Amino acid sequence: MPNAVKTIRAFNADRDPERLAMKYANLRSSPFVFLRGTCHLFYDRLPSGALFAKAPPAWLCGDAHLENFGSYKGDNRLVYFDLNDFDEAALAPVTWELVRFLTSILVAGDGLGRGAAESAALCRVFVDAYAGALALGKARWVERDTATGLVRELLDTLKARTRPAFLDRRTERKGRRRLIRCDGKHALPASDAQRERVVKLVDRFAASQPNPDFFKVLDVARRIAGTGSLGVERYIVLVEGKGSPDANYLLDLKQALSSSLAPHLKKTAQPAWESEAHRVVALQRRMQAVSMAFLHPIVTRKSSYVLRGLQPSEDRVSLDAHRTRPADIRAVIDDIGQLMAWAQLRSAGRQGSAIADALVDFGASAKSWRADLLDAAQQCAAQVATDWALYCEAYDAGALLTRTARPPSAPR
Repeated sequence: MPNAVKTIRAFNADRDPERLAMKYANLRSSPFVFLRGTCHLFYDRLPSGALFAKAPPAWLCGDAHLENFGSYKGDNRLVYFDLNDFDEAALAPVTWELVRFLTSILVAGDGLGRGAAESAALCRVFVDAYAGALALGKARWVERDTATGLVRELLDTLKARTRPAFLDRRTERKGRRRLIRCDGKHALPASDAQRERVVKLVDRFAASQPNPDFFKVLDVARRIAGTGSLGVERYIVLVEGKGSPDANYLLDLKQALSSSLAPHLKKTAQPAWESEAHRVVALQRRMQAVSMAFLHPIVTRKSSYVLRGLQPSEDRVSLDAHRTRPADIRAVIDDIGQLMAWAQLRSAGRQGSAIADALVDFGASAKSWRADLLDAAQQCAAQVATDWALYCEAYDAGALLTRTARPPSAPR
């Protein structure tokens, strides 16, 4: 069995086998999905050299790729477009974040443009936007009044989305009561023991809140979401909210694991976080302009969890080249480059990260590192293609069976 496949199996050991089978099938579907779902493998393969050793340290989301930017409603009730996944967040050289995002552009390939030349052009757009925003030294944000292009179109469409309609899609009505719809796409049934554990966790959190009755648990299901985290202990929680049935709220409760970057950061001291969930929540609050409602760490004796709201306003921009003009795709990549720079500036000078002046200088010196960065991304993209091909062979040979009868069929 290839080393990459052994690494993937070892990393995913002890995950929920039903959802792990889904993850393994998803990884088979395309190199881009494989990249998204194997963040740990990416950092195992990261090239060494001065480009990565000498870059200033900053707070990174750790898993920057095309689908980890999207819309959400902040706790101030405004809708933003920003980084939205911080499970892997850590203090590391800024170039680690850049090369992962550039690799995602290259691996996405024809889905983003017209082949290798257009992908390379998008990489240059991203680097220019990132370096330019960093050199300016001022952290900004993207919300409806400041957004343009496809991002503005996305945020405008969210005005029509309502909580009752969102609840109707994710739940089933039983008179004035709702139950989570376990459709095999977004949710699976939870066992009695899982439900009992979640109720205790949420009740403990509710007791610390001004209105504990808001968090009265009505139903619990195992959540199906993402790629890399499939199989991790994760739940959809239906709570009373502001009243049944149409003012109920849905929450996401997800176990926090250590960052995939951690084994490679022995020379970069990390803070002594109270828990992994405290790390995720603290860095999300630090790096986003405004964080979403209900974002909170919950800690037990053995594990920790991140609680947050599930919202009708969560969505992504479609970057399908078959339906989107190349100029519009380039504009979104430009926005993402700026958002990454703003997140690093916003969190500058905190617990070991470089001060803003050092980041400004790094952005202004882009000519000295741009070519090496792009070359490194090409190397990483080639490695992803090799690893994915080996993974496909192993998957098709049945080497990634879980304890379920057989994983679902993977798209070809």
